[in-house]
Amino acid sequence: MTTEGNNTSNGNPAALKETGDHRHGLKAWLPVIGLTFSTFIFNTSEFIPIGLLSDIAADFRITEAHAGMMITVYAWVVALASLPLMLIFAKTENRKLMLSITALFTASHVLSGFAKDFYMLMISRIGVACAHAIFWSIVTPLAVRLAPEGKRSTALGIIVSGSSIAMIVGLPLGRTIGIYMGWRATFLIIAALAAIILAILAVVLPKVPGDGSMSLRKLPALIKSPALLSIYLVTVIAITGHFTGYSYIEPFLAQVAGMGSTWITAVLTVYGIVGLAGSWIFSRWYDRHRKAFLAFAVCGISLFLLLLQAAALNTATIVILCIFWGFAINFYNLSFQSEIIQNAPQGTAVAMSIYSGIYNIGIGAGALIGGYVCSGISISYIGYAGGVIAVVAAVICLKKLIPALGK
Repeated sequence: MTTEGNNTSNGNPAALKETGDHRHGLKAWLPVIGLTFSTFIFNTSEFIPIGLLSDIAADFRITEAHAGMMITVYAWVVALASLPLMLIFAKTENRKLMLSITALFTASHVLSGFAKDFYMLMISRIGVACAHAIFWSIVTPLAVRLAPEGKRSTALGIIVSGSSIAMIVGLPLGRTIGIYMGWRATFLIIAALAAIILAILAVVLPKVPGDGSMSLRKLPALIKSPALLSIYLVTVIAITGHFTGYSYIEPFLAQVAGMGSTWITAVLTVYGIVGLAGSWIFSRWYDRHRKAFLAFAVCGISLFLLLLQAAALNTATIVILCIFWGFAINFYNLSFQSEIIQNAPQGTAVAMSIYSGIYNIGIGAGALIGGYVCSGISISYIGYAGGVIAVVAAVICLKKLIPALGK
């Protein structure tokens, strides 16, 4: 996200080449590794309510659909706050900004752990959402900026692997802690881990000047880009479809697939392991097969959602489906972030903050639609509802986005 002076810009390959670290040893990677730890804890926090939804609902004596509003409100706060907050803090030195939002993240989780009612929990999650809004706008461009020379794709893969590890370890472990110690303990442990990561970031992150060139004046150029417009349109539709199903995967696996707590945790773990493998595959082959990754990601999300209810009839089939679903969403996240960096070299931070906001509109809309399906029809139909929405995204991806990217 950062620039230095007026002649460098976030995500600009030329700028990255000029300022990149020529060392490829461990020391050169420490800032990226530190940021990866932070993506782990931020992603764990973002999706931990999905694994604890039933417990939170039971504790506050509300329905799961009502508890699911926590996911919707969180996502929409991020969506509304991403661009405004980035514009406000654009000139803030990036190390200071990253440490500040991690401190806010930590304090908000302490409040979550001691929430006396659902509304206090919602307020605490809004605090986390504000930290999230800035974090995901800057972490990817910052990691690319701090990576050794010529290692942009590798840095992106490492950063996203933090999200995958959150799915492998963070989400299942948080769910396990919630089962045996209560959901409040999960949030307090996240706060403790965030405090440790805050200390690590304070040591490994160098001072990086803020992006003084970031302003609303960059928006018209971004809006005129057919590729970026297609990316944003596909994102809001595909992610709405994805989270229509995924937001309620824990009660779906329990009520429709008939799984116990151990099996549900195992399925969520497999989902995350696939994401880690996907990051490795992406770093090796994406540059040569961009369009194939994009097509598989968006079409895969729609297909696997449509097959969700049928797969729930058998434990083996639901596990296999979650493997391919995990690959699809992982490739989606990696591919679309990479395309934003490539298609907005002179305004990556602005483009990424817009993407983060639109992505979270999709999360919130998906959780809301999924909640309506659960309460008004049946939880068994969340896959069909999400799949139909995602099919629209797949058509736009194949007809508009991929042709707009060129060769």
